[in-house]
Amino acid sequence: MARADKQAAVAEIADEFSASTGAVLTEYRGLTVGELKTLRRSLGEHANYAVVKNTLAKIAASQSGIEGFDDLLTGPTAIAFIKGDVVEAAKGLRDFAKANPNLVIKGGYLDGKAIDAAEVGKLADLESREVLLAKLAGAFTATLSQALYAFNALPSKTAQLAAALEAKAAEDPSILAGGAAEPAAAEEAPAEA
Repeated sequence: MARADKQAAVAEIADEFSASTGAVLTEYRGLTVGELKTLRRSLGEHANYAVVKNTLAKIAASQSGIEGFDDLLTGPTAIAFIKGDVVEAAKGLRDFAKANPNLVIKGGYLDGKAIDAAEVGKLADLESREVLLAKLAGAFTATLSQALYAFNALPSKTAQLAAALEAKAAEDPSILAGGAAEPAAAEEAPAEA
């Protein structure tokens, strides 16, 4: 590869790093061209899966300010540059790797921080952004419903308390006088010494 071609390739990889929210490094040894096509489709429309030269990827990563995965750039390497939902792409890679053991997830980066293969697996286990937002909205709705019930119950409970106090006062009018009833007979008799 000529020097100008290498510089262009580094610039292209650096642009991919800069434009993406995350990337996952994989080893693709043993996969056929057809399997790679299937993998690219399984990642969704917001991910780009590219085979890269390790030395060029190292240079591009350092130019983009991404560090921490130079040791992952060994052997045949392909990078899934993710521009959309990272969880969706991680699920696609995980599911494809389960069906095709030749694909090995090495690690990657997310928001400029290096992550290992186990963390990519944890990302894949998360629910999608839309599902998490729906659950959050449901939790807010439930909380608001509970608060509304509590606020509506307060006047009702106050009215019930007032009705009970009125019924008790009808039976014993001294309750409305602050509960000061006539003193008991034992208290009236002076104690003899």
